[in-house]
Amino acid sequence: MSELPPLTSESNKAQNLTRRGFLKAMASGACALAHLGCSTAGPTASSGKRRTNILWISCEDTSPDLGCYGDKYADTPNLDKLADQGCRYTNAFVPYPVCAPTRSSVITAMYPSTIGSMHMRTSLRGYEAVPPPYVKCFTEYLRAAGYFCTNHTKTDYQFKSPFTAWDKGRDWRDRPSDDVPFFSVINLTVSHESRNWPKKNEKLIHDPAKVPVPPYYPDTPVVRENLARYYDNVTAMDKQAGEILERLESDGLSDNTVVFFWGDHGRGLPRCKRWCYDSGIHVPLIVRRPGAIKRGTICDDLISLVDLGPTVMGLAGVEVPSYMQGRPFLGRQKAESRRFIVAGRERMDKNSDDHIRCIRDKRYKLIRNFMPEKPYAQPIPYRDKMPIMQEWRRLNDENALKGPQKLFFQETKPAEEFYDTQNDPHEINNLIDSPEHQDRIKNMRRELETWSKQTGDLGGTPEDELIERMWPGKKQPVTARPKIKIKSASPGGKFIVTISCATDGASIGYRLDQAGPWLLYSAPFELKKVTVLQAKCIRLGYRESEAVTVNLQKE
Repeated sequence: MSELPPLTSESNKAQNLTRRGFLKAMASGACALAHLGCSTAGPTASSGKRRTNILWISCEDTSPDLGCYGDKYADTPNLDKLADQGCRYTNAFVPYPVCAPTRSSVITAMYPSTIGSMHMRTSLRGYEAVPPPYVKCFTEYLRAAGYFCTNHTKTDYQFKSPFTAWDKGRDWRDRPSDDVPFFSVINLTVSHESRNWPKKNEKLIHDPAKVPVPPYYPDTPVVRENLARYYDNVTAMDKQAGEILERLESDGLSDNTVVFFWGDHGRGLPRCKRWCYDSGIHVPLIVRRPGAIKRGTICDDLISLVDLGPTVMGLAGVEVPSYMQGRPFLGRQKAESRRFIVAGRERMDKNSDDHIRCIRDKRYKLIRNFMPEKPYAQPIPYRDKMPIMQEWRRLNDENALKGPQKLFFQETKPAEEFYDTQNDPHEINNLIDSPEHQDRIKNMRRELETWSKQTGDLGGTPEDELIERMWPGKKQPVTARPKIKIKSASPGGKFIVTISCATDGASIGYRLDQAGPWLLYSAPFELKKVTVLQAKCIRLGYRESEAVTVNLQKE
């Protein structure tokens, strides 16, 4: 086992450089904010340009099971229309096949295995992940540059969402004026795994008799009904996405808004969610960018959802910090296309321990099971209540499964798995011993090992050790209180305000007159006609500091 790098140390020179880079990037947006003491300033007068608005529509537990991806059983007219208006990405993957680790990656543009947020979920063990001090929620960079950033409603980052990450509001309609550019995230939960249980007085829209059944499932009425219900949930999600797009259109914003639609991981079904097969990590990604993306475009570039934040930053004209592991796949800062993506799995739910990594190019996938003694079908009480899982277990207990249906109930896992996803999309024919693929397998092993070293992969480290490093003595560290310096700028009642925090990596927020929303502090600013200023600080994974209040009339 490789030695763990300190998660909170400043001794690493690269970390210090990226920290300075963060401060530089934050300061670059401060000039537009300083005179208001506000994190939502509009475009500068000198620019004379409308700044791009950005909307994310994210859904839960959904593979590319949409009509626009060629699924003839799916009923998704709104997302099919969106794809026709923009670009459909065919090789988008998540870094983890479960929501919280992936969402921690999306908000930080870092791999969960780098920042220690890879166990699902940290709160079940009573802690929050503590990323290195230079890691920030990427939305802070947008807010510092004048964007109004909202999230409705899910966060689930493996650490408490910092109050500095988002402005107060549901979506773009809550911004202070129409001149303020926005980044709005709307999370749709109707397709979540929890919706795959039977509902009272349920009438399925999709006919179970026509549902395509993957070969690793037993083909029974219970399984078919469960799959049809999943497709019903996807249709309900599509309707909600359509309503959001209609609202954007009615507000006259469609032509100046880049719309992203993406899923946080694959199907919320057994052997899909929580697993590194494509059914767990392959997700839909659609982007509509009027005037820049040709209608009906199809792109097969390899994309990891760790790339989403940097892509948004690039489209917003904000420089992407060098520490971020995500790569912009659109805009002027577009990076070179990926040659492969990497995904992983660690503990799932409270006690289902595991350690898996997979590396995938556009066709082939290598999976390394570092704990082959752990069976695939480890008990997970929540998942095991699902009808499809109960049916599958029942038939296994009765020795009634056939062929690929038995694979999930092997007593152990192979140390490695290798699949040709073009000829074997369900990944049931393990080619690890195939003579004709040995050169490719060796190369992918090397690539995976290189990736692990370059990213500081913490996988395989006992979780208790991680907790001790993040929460010494298993106590949550506390962010230091802010220090506020007030300097009178003129006899007319103006003040220059400087706020600092002794905790490395802490973000600072403030508000005026102890009321209203918390604003992001990014650089010293000027205030006028304000009597009270309140500030507090937060570092990711730490407890918030106490708030400090200053009466400016007494200064």
